[in-house]
Amino acid sequence: MSTAANMLPDPAPILACTISRDIQNFDLLIDDMELEMGESWGDLTFEDAREFLTQPDAQSLEFVAIAVNSEDESDLTRITEVIKAATLRQIKVILIADRISPAGLHQLLRLGADDFVPYPLPDGALKEAIERIRKPAAIPLPATPATVTHLHAVPDVAVQPPSFKAKGDRDGVVLPVHGLSGGSGASTFAANLAWELATIEKANAPRVCLLDFDFQYGSVATYLDLPRKESVFELLSDTAAADSDAFLQAMLTYGDKLHVLTAPADMLPLDIVTPEDIARIIDMAQSNFDFVIIDMPKTIVAWTETVLSRAHVYFATMDLDLRSAQNVLRLVRALKAETLPHEKLRYILNRAPKFTDLSAKSRVKRMSESLDIRLEVQIPDGGPQVTQANDHGHPLAISAPKNPVRKELQKLARSLFDLNRAVETGRS
Repeated sequence: MSTAANMLPDPAPILACTISRDIQNFDLLIDDMELEMGESWGDLTFEDAREFLTQPDAQSLEFVAIAVNSEDESDLTRITEVIKAATLRQIKVILIADRISPAGLHQLLRLGADDFVPYPLPDGALKEAIERIRKPAAIPLPATPATVTHLHAVPDVAVQPPSFKAKGDRDGVVLPVHGLSGGSGASTFAANLAWELATIEKANAPRVCLLDFDFQYGSVATYLDLPRKESVFELLSDTAAADSDAFLQAMLTYGDKLHVLTAPADMLPLDIVTPEDIARIIDMAQSNFDFVIIDMPKTIVAWTETVLSRAHVYFATMDLDLRSAQNVLRLVRALKAETLPHEKLRYILNRAPKFTDLSAKSRVKRMSESLDIRLEVQIPDGGPQVTQANDHGHPLAISAPKNPVRKELQKLARSLFDLNRAVETGRS
């Protein structure tokens, strides 16, 4: 072998592969793969992939991006074989789906796909998916032993659906919660507000439900230590055939008081439901509950307008930072452009400064004035207790009843309850 040949650089190892019937149907995927992986990726058909994944060369693969569209849905068998072969080799799977039905997509996700990205690819979506699968797996927290005693008794979590029958005799108040930036505490706010309302009175307490509409990263089930039922996906897949009884069967109860529709067990696209589907779910919730709390995804989707139009008050959580301020401006501008009821928004400032922090208080005032909004509710920083409560699956009222976050939410729940009761009294 010549010296010149020895000096040639080794070819870059193949770290990723796209797998599809015809990659030319996914030209945006080609561009994004070149941007993210450079020369370290290849392309395979479904037939070639099944053979390649059994070869030693496949051991260098970090992930495969399996791209499917509606034409592939008639024969999902070969695709499922590829996903199984990849997961058997512990190769991460990113599913790229274009016009796949919810049932077909659900089937593919159940086989072990690690992430999902819709096609056409949104800007930066593939990069974010790659970053997510590269994150090390979280170390599970040790379960709280049943023998540990608490200052306040933890209610038993019932895993059966609500015990009451659907009568359609209510007209619930709809209160969505929308995080305007990551980590702004929207899900924590929604779960704890729902529990405070459900337990606000020992006798004649309102009937409260909590709907997790973040079908991809919904965390309400985690925060309340509830399992995710398969019937949630069945409900979302065919709301037209569902009635209030089916809706209640898909729910679980926490502490025999709060009724919860968790996010599905598998990551699903946010457009798995239409505005009409969301309207039906809200109709069923309103007719059977006094308060309907909805944990919304941060993304604005086609059915966000439906939820906003049905909301009595639309809570928007934010932090005291520039990204939250910019997102407020973007959201309000978008709502005004579509002549949507932006006046329903009620802004919740998370991690609000203490009363003695005059400098930060001044920043809050300047932000409010510059954005032309009112920060009507300011939630203080609850410290590590908030994260611990979420990780252990209990509301703050149970795990840390004296936490300042809990006290503020308790006051908000009381004002909502009293206002609603006054309105009902005025009607009667």
